[in-house]
Amino acid sequence: MDYSGEHSITFGDKNTWTDWHLIPSTRPVFNPPSLKSKYIDVPGADGLLDLSTLFTGRPIFGNRIGSLEFIVANDYLRWEDTYSEIANYLHGQSMHAILDDDPDFFYEGRFAINEWKSDRNFSLITIDYTLAPYKKDLIGSLEADDWEWDPFDFETGIIQESLVALVVNGDDSLSVEIIGSPQSVVPIFTASAILTVEFESVLYTLPIGVSRVPSIQIAPGVNTLLFSGIGTVTIDHRGGSL
Repeated sequence: MDYSGEHSITFGDKNTWTDWHLIPSTRPVFNPPSLKSKYIDVPGADGLLDLSTLFTGRPIFGNRIGSLEFIVANDYLRWEDTYSEIANYLHGQSMHAILDDDPDFFYEGRFAINEWKSDRNFSLITIDYTLAPYKKDLIGSLEADDWEWDPFDFETGIIQESLVALVVNGDDSLSVEIIGSPQSVVPIFTASAILTVEFESVLYTLPIGVSRVPSIQIAPGVNTLLFSGIGTVTIDHRGGSL
């Protein structure tokens, strides 16, 4: 079967075409997440009262749920061998998945083999998925020094600066700007000493070691953190998008 491997998916470290010769029956895409909505019927009032964003100020989403169908090229391996290899690797497992058509992000969740159909010429395999609502940036603040220009999408990608072992010298405050993604994210701080951080005009204390500050959420746009003290701080931030 003549196919060059476009529109493949990498599950963990296995690629659907390179490792298994699977051909998507349609261009693969993960379904959007369901919206967690809350409506209340108020007697005597028109319509419904929408409380979906009352507590968060933004929409909240459920998981992405769906299926992907692939054609199995029978001239590559025996279908029994291919089935066992894919099932042993994928069925019931939680892992990352990267779409060849969307290489700047990874999806994370659980996969399962739903159905396998086979005839003389080719086989069909259906893979179910339950994924987290947001796809995550492939390059986070801890890997920023390792990213490459060639595969980078300048229209949709966000260039994150490395936020590893930033020096806070005590004489001047250290100002750090983080470009937020559509998903609001609480970063993880690792401090070598007790430091203070100012975010949106509020001061917080960072203990030695690893910590989170729930009130510090990196929102879409430019977010400024102002650190004071003597030591180093690493900021683990990875954005997400729908």
